[in-house]
Amino acid sequence: MRYGLDVPVSGEYADPRLLAEMAADAEDAGWDGFFLQDVLHTADPVAEPWISLAAVALRTQRLRIGIMLTPLARRRPWQVARQAATIDNLSRGRLVFGAGLGYSSVDFTPFGEEWDGRVRAGKLDEALEIVTGLWSGEPYSFAGVHHRLDDVVMRPAPTQSPRIPVWAAAGWPRRRPIERAARWDGVYLMTVHQDTRELLTPADVAAAVAALRAAGSRPGFDIAFNTERQGDVAEQVHAFAAAGGTWWIELADDKGGPKAYRERMRNGPPVA
Repeated sequence: MRYGLDVPVSGEYADPRLLAEMAADAEDAGWDGFFLQDVLHTADPVAEPWISLAAVALRTQRLRIGIMLTPLARRRPWQVARQAATIDNLSRGRLVFGAGLGYSSVDFTPFGEEWDGRVRAGKLDEALEIVTGLWSGEPYSFAGVHHRLDDVVMRPAPTQSPRIPVWAAAGWPRRRPIERAARWDGVYLMTVHQDTRELLTPADVAAAVAALRAAGSRPGFDIAFNTERQGDVAEQVHAFAAAGGTWWIELADDKGGPKAYRERMRNGPPVA
């Protein structure tokens, strides 16, 4: 099991310098990953996640870093491809690329962006093909329903080969997102079971792993999930690992703010 942090970029967290300092703390304390959220429309201050991630990359040496999750349905995929390649090179090959449909309509509809789920899913699938195609550094063309590219070359290519690892979001037990994720390198399971709205259990993760394998996920596929520490944490971690989980990712405390979250980071991951 590897251990990561899912870090806000809004409110008290809306300071790239603070985020970079927190990442340095996390690395020193033995965490494996530091992942920023992507928020657009809120009354609170917001730090742009990709710019903030550059600050994080420069303050760390070992951590896996990324945006969890980039809502590709409202971003230009060729711009995201350039941003991701730049961060991967800046971090010497430590980026994980996370993508999803988008969490809230307030990041879409006020800007005239389509919120219909099927439209967003179509845009996401096309954008993932475009982003990874452009990372090749070779001439690339694409003709889809939502996007078109004609003989585009984008260099330099990312540091990682054959590509930056791609994690796709999925809410268990929704099957279509699971099938999408299985085509890539990992899944980022949403925090709660989509029917019960309860935190995911080891049994949920095991069921998602079985569904991903049935959908054709490859060996080495990453299973990332959110949870909260409960009871005997070592036993809890063991149960999720036995279920097939590979990344335990902790969210910020809604009440404690950056100070409480930073203290938890400094205390290290749940199991050394």
